[in-house]
Amino acid sequence: MAQQSPGVVDDQPLKIGVITDIGGVDDRSFNQFAWEGSQQGATAVGGEVSYLESESRQDYEKHINSYVERDTDVIVTVGFALGEATTAAAKDHPDIIFIGIDQDQTETLPNLAGLIIPADHSGFLAGALAGMMTRSNTVAVVLGTDQIPPVVAFKEGWEGGARHTNPQVQTLAKYHPGTLNVVFNDPDWGAATAREFVDQGADVVFAAAGNTGNGALVALAEEEEVYCIGVDADQWQTLPEARPCLLTSALRHIGPGVAQLITAVHNGEFSGGNTIGTVGLAPFYDFDVLVTDQMRDTLDTVLTGLKDGSITTGYAPS
Repeated sequence: MAQQSPGVVDDQPLKIGVITDIGGVDDRSFNQFAWEGSQQGATAVGGEVSYLESESRQDYEKHINSYVERDTDVIVTVGFALGEATTAAAKDHPDIIFIGIDQDQTETLPNLAGLIIPADHSGFLAGALAGMMTRSNTVAVVLGTDQIPPVVAFKEGWEGGARHTNPQVQTLAKYHPGTLNVVFNDPDWGAATAREFVDQGADVVFAAAGNTGNGALVALAEEEEVYCIGVDADQWQTLPEARPCLLTSALRHIGPGVAQLITAVHNGEFSGGNTIGTVGLAPFYDFDVLVTDQMRDTLDTVLTGLKDGSITTGYAPS
């Protein structure tokens, strides 16, 4: 190793613990991709990895303490809602490395890295495609809760992207009205909301709501002449039931980002603060022929503009 990092013991396998947010490790969305990235990181460094699933907010601190008691070297917590508990634990346990996904670090701690993958950039790119693909000039998004800033960022970015390529577009959006215990794990509500949007004329619908969003995508797959767009990873692979409508997915490269941070711990190259990940779009698969060269050129220009700052998404963090 180049240097000794907190939580690293020479010649011992790295012990990694993952704590999911509500929705579970097999939500085929955010939690699952973080878990897969942690597995990839553990494999790359010869480490050991396990997970604990949160069923409510009360589980966050309890699960962190469980991994502390197990002498875990790296604790990965998934989602903005775990941020407060993660920061407190990092301060209390400076010899343990913490990786907080979607947790913006306003205070830099040497043993806590926030993996930030701009949801507004991902949403903007998907919205830009939707603005070009819509025939009805109405697009929509099914969302989790507005209590989670990245969810708001998805919405604002999506709407800004759609208007960027289609100034005439109408945008529809709806947040789940429930508590944090249910907003990301209510596929029935997601399905009903998606159908409402179709009834209102939307022909491209984005879902950024975990398993709630999965319900929306599956419901849209039963509709005719409607495109749907998945979130966070390639949902063509993780949610094949949505393929009849799945135009693409708005990617946030969560897994690779987690794996790289775990490798950095192993190599003694870990540092606290924010790490910015990357975004993109998944392949278009069965809809590839519908995405013209001009559309692809526009998407490339948008992605470049997002990276260099010449294009702004309209999202303003509170």
